[in-house]
Amino acid sequence: MTDDPRRIAIAAIQRIDEDGAYANVLLPKMLVETDMEQRDKGFATELVYGSTRQKRALDHLVDRFLVQDPPPAARAALRIGAHQLVNLGTPPHAAVSATVDASSKRFRGLVNAILRKVAAAAEDGVTFPTQAIELSYPDWMVERLIADLGAERAVAALRQMNEPATVHHRDDGYVQDPSSQLVAASVPGDPGGVVLDLCAAPGGKSTALAQRGLRVIAADQRLSRAGLVVGNRDRLEIDDLHVVQSDGTAPPFAPGSFDAVLVDAPCSGIGALRRRADARWRITAKDVAELAMLQRQILTAAADLARPGGHLVYSVCTLTTAESVDVVTSVAPCLADLGYEPLDTPGDGWSPFGGPVHILMPDADHDGMAIARWRRAD
Repeated sequence: MTDDPRRIAIAAIQRIDEDGAYANVLLPKMLVETDMEQRDKGFATELVYGSTRQKRALDHLVDRFLVQDPPPAARAALRIGAHQLVNLGTPPHAAVSATVDASSKRFRGLVNAILRKVAAAAEDGVTFPTQAIELSYPDWMVERLIADLGAERAVAALRQMNEPATVHHRDDGYVQDPSSQLVAASVPGDPGGVVLDLCAAPGGKSTALAQRGLRVIAADQRLSRAGLVVGNRDRLEIDDLHVVQSDGTAPPFAPGSFDAVLVDAPCSGIGALRRRADARWRITAKDVAELAMLQRQILTAAADLARPGGHLVYSVCTLTTAESVDVVTSVAPCLADLGYEPLDTPGDGWSPFGGPVHILMPDADHDGMAIARWRRAD
């Protein structure tokens, strides 16, 4: 494996584009095989993640000067070159020459010519025909968030999710975004209480709950994902966290078994896009609709599992109303029949989003989240 961060980035982007590889899975494996210094690994990571997030905007800047779609290897080189020129502030001579050197010999002439034109155009200021292209998201996603959040909040969130995620360590060393920590903290319960985390993998919220002295049953549908919870539990040396494989739409637990039930439901992740550089290009509007249906099924199945006087918490790392407000509204009659009453705001940082749902907007330290909480009558 080469020790040139630009060459590694070009190879990674090709595999992401051609093979559908996941950036956050592929790149760490590639970097392990190199002898690069940490600084160069960080640069390669920014080239891959940043260029993948900004793919639509970068391709627009490059495509103005192309007469036909370039081969994948050339496209990858042009994309990382444009990213350096427009977003990273790399001096034009260094960005162009180093990217050309990292390119396949067959395409060096093309890469050199196009990147020089991009550099000249960037000096005059970069403009884009639409906001979705400028922000580098699919049209439907921008339109959906503007409709759900309003233009100002939506654009601010989209811009924030173009920034790299910061790394946060809990007191026990577990790496977890503060927004997820807030969700776990919002689950009511005293030491010794029994809590079900119905969609638990990879185990961040389950382990956080267990560290509070709660007895946690962590469930997940897929055995491989349940294994992630086991691995994190064992690494943190937590005793009272018990992992089971089960379908969240048909959980194998008796009614009224738990003091609290957390449904951190599978979702589109349109609130945590900074963590998965390629996620915005994989998610579709159809996925949102299908996930909302699944979320309703899981939340309905979970409702009878909390004891009288117990609590139910629903959370998703997305900003769409379809996966938050609409899900909760559709399940509200079932919850009312079971004696549930909504709880107030989970704490600082959350704002009302509709009904009992509260939302946490993305910022430098937090992913976007939505949450709703209820208490079941005694």
